[in-house]
Amino acid sequence: MHMKRIVFFITFLLLLVSCGTRSGHFKMEGRLLHINQGELYVYSPDGAIDGMDTIKIQGGRFTYEIPCRYAATLVLIFPNFSTQPVFTESGKAVEMKADASHLKEMEIKGTEANDLMTQFRKQVSSASPPEEQKAAIRFVKDHPESPVSVYLTEKYLLQSEGADFKQAAQLVNLMAKKQLKNGTLARLKNQLSGLKNATIGSQLPKFSAKDLNGKLLTNADLKGKTIIFNAWATWDYESMETQRLLEEFSQKGQATVIGICVDASPNQARDALKRDNITFRNICDGRMMEGKLFKTLGLNTLPDNIVVRNGRITERGVNANTLRQRLTNLNI
Repeated sequence: MHMKRIVFFITFLLLLVSCGTRSGHFKMEGRLLHINQGELYVYSPDGAIDGMDTIKIQGGRFTYEIPCRYAATLVLIFPNFSTQPVFTESGKAVEMKADASHLKEMEIKGTEANDLMTQFRKQVSSASPPEEQKAAIRFVKDHPESPVSVYLTEKYLLQSEGADFKQAAQLVNLMAKKQLKNGTLARLKNQLSGLKNATIGSQLPKFSAKDLNGKLLTNADLKGKTIIFNAWATWDYESMETQRLLEEFSQKGQATVIGICVDASPNQARDALKRDNITFRNICDGRMMEGKLFKTLGLNTLPDNIVVRNGRITERGVNANTLRQRLTNLNI
């Protein structure tokens, strides 16, 4: 009997290894062309990991494993600063294959959600932004039960320049009927509700936050000024470029600029600001995209910019090119 138990235990362990990961964990293995050595960064918008992790690439391959109690989303940040989602499941393993020069055609296989996301990537790999958004809406309507739909709603209807809050709210309500325990959907509902108080034409919401120098900033301090709120991160190249552009606005007195950094580390934000000689006030509470001011203002993506004049929000989602033109024309 004792020998039978040992045999059973060994067989059980072998089965676990053959499945690719341990119970209560999620494992990802990757093979990347045109990246022999380097690093990927990874964070989770819904709490699968705390802060940001680093994944080492050796010989074009990597392995990443985390404790996993529930389905969640990881976002990979590649050396070219593009991002791609991976959907976790407890006790599951996935395999990634990608060409670093064609990340839109990346394949991640091993779970239903990642298979669906791979299909969507390939479908829109050569599509225009409007076509991608239409495809995302169709996907959500066809798969309201999938966590992929939650990600696509955020990416294409909340975080894009062509954000459509009304359509997003309709899709969130549709998904909520199929995903009763999805905490991200509850967060999106709250976010969309908050956007009602931070839409174009509305009064700047009340807030209070400490900047990176420990000084308190409130909406009352900004009365009568033209303000640009800028969301950024040290790992997002475009948002760092926007920070440097906005420093010109600040130096020329064209606007009061307030930076909102979504890094997990305030010290890392301070180092970046010092390196680039950014002098305007910046806020970083270490809560990334769950930061209080980030959510109060209904910010959605990186970089993201809101313009406030005379206490009212006059523009949202202003991109760097538009800001650059205004700087040239001295018009803000």
